[in-house]
Amino acid sequence: MELEVRGLTKTFGRVTAVRDVSFTAPAGKVTGLLGPNGSGKTTTLRIALGLVRPSAGAALIGGVCYAGLARPRRAVGAVLDTAGFHPGRRARDHLRVLAAASGVSGERVDEVLGQVGLASSAERRVRGFSLGMRQRLGLAAALLGDPQLLVLDEPANGLDPAGVAWLRGLLRDLADRGRTIVVASHGLAEVSQTVDHVVILSAGRLRFAGPLAELGTGGGELESAFLKLTEAPA
Repeated sequence: MELEVRGLTKTFGRVTAVRDVSFTAPAGKVTGLLGPNGSGKTTTLRIALGLVRPSAGAALIGGVCYAGLARPRRAVGAVLDTAGFHPGRRARDHLRVLAAASGVSGERVDEVLGQVGLASSAERRVRGFSLGMRQRLGLAAALLGDPQLLVLDEPANGLDPAGVAWLRGLLRDLADRGRTIVVASHGLAEVSQTVDHVVILSAGRLRFAGPLAELGTGGGELESAFLKLTEAPA
């Protein structure tokens, strides 16, 4: 279930956040949606998830907009921030509430807790979670419905090196099983070992979309290409 963005434009008053952006995040790949702050990444993702209405164009998931999906919470999982938790609620209870709202079996709760490495913390209250643990809990929530499309905004924030390596392996495994993975980040260095497809935005415009290999082969070469693209005139 690929994500296809067609001629997407969004204006907020006099500000154009996204201007005529088109790209495809293919199934079975980890796609990096990259760009500096203010580049249009978050707006693009929020449109794709049905949270913002585009001024022109469309974002399609498996050929239809988010609102047109028969069971959107089962088709798409997303983590846009780590602030949407009740601090006094236990991790397992948080997921149980979401599972019930999404029509997901309660058995799935313990499955995803184990999948993200929080099985031993299931009865802890979220107020005691570190940022990295909150990231894992958010990811568990996104995985509840076993979605075909997973959208993550800066998912490595708060993770230690071992956690980053774990996340990389998890995303690779999901992509290898045919899932579409979209990871938003402000820099290429953070995700260069994770993604195999890249979309680069700057000042609301598309600068590049294609396989990571087309940008370069080494770390320095990749970062130089990324900087050149994001510093291009609007």
